[in-house]
Amino acid sequence: MTIIFYISAVIAVIATLITITSMNPVRALLYFILSLLASGVIFFVLGDPFAAALVVIINAGAIMVLFVFVVMMINPGKRTIEQEKQWTGAKMWILPSFLAVILLAEFIYILLLPGHRFSGHQIIQPKQVGLELFGHYLLVVELVSMVLLVGLLGAHHLSRKSNTVKSEDLED
Repeated sequence: MTIIFYISAVIAVIATLITITSMNPVRALLYFILSLLASGVIFFVLGDPFAAALVVIINAGAIMVLFVFVVMMINPGKRTIEQEKQWTGAKMWILPSFLAVILLAEFIYILLLPGHRFSGHQIIQPKQVGLELFGHYLLVVELVSMVLLVGLLGAHHLSRKSNTVKSEDLED
């Protein structure tokens, strides 16, 4: 199991470094998603499948969709079609696809491993998660939702062509 941990950690570090150094926002998002998936595999290997599921569902799923919309909204312009063709080329997808296949193979191997069971872990019901999130951690959940809302409004403001509002726009 330690080899799976180290392979996932290397993939997470590589993907994070490419995310930080990439000038292409789509490439940075792609590698950031890959880094989050590697973090999910690491949590799973360490024996916390619930944290792994949360990392994958919340971070790599919901928040990254929001980031993709922000990137799409911020990039208006005449060169958009040319940039999208460059960003979505097959060459850009080779390394992330290869790393994602490695992570998938590791995860399948962990699931099919006969001796690896999560003994000593108690099963957490969705009701317990909801009661904890919206009970003890209610303020944190609300603060995170406000931060996401402010980020979305900021992205919308940045993507507008002009900051002035015309009277014709108010009548519609």
